[in-house]
Amino acid sequence: MTGKGPELSAGVVVIRPVPAGCRFLLLRAYRYWDFPKGLVESGEDPLETAVREVAEETGIADLTFPWGTERYATEPYNRGRKQAVYFAGRTAQGEVVLPVSAELGRPEHHEYRWVTAAEGRDLLGDRVRGALEWARRYAGCPPD
Repeated sequence: MTGKGPELSAGVVVIRPVPAGCRFLLLRAYRYWDFPKGLVESGEDPLETAVREVAEETGIADLTFPWGTERYATEPYNRGRKQAVYFAGRTAQGEVVLPVSAELGRPEHHEYRWVTAAEGRDLLGDRVRGALEWARRYAGCPPD
């Protein structure tokens, strides 16, 4: 995204309801866990970016937004040059595919996990942990 202010990324806290509550999809690149997200391209709406990135990074194609399309914005990071916004989306799809990126010649992420909110809190850094807690409450998922 061009213009003044930080470069914007958009992603989704992907939630899969299960009998025991909610599971949240985390992706790992090296030692860093996050939700599927990517840069908002020129002329693209952040929600469009978020849906596109989930499909590209995970193969999840049944994403819905039954709770609405409010978003959670992180504090700027990378010395104020970047900011991320996250939407809370629902899927019934448990299988995740980590495809090979044409740019990288390998998958962009090394691992994925469906986690409880408590497990997610342990894996995520402070900046992204706030998005998890926001999405859990926004979607009405019970606390662990």
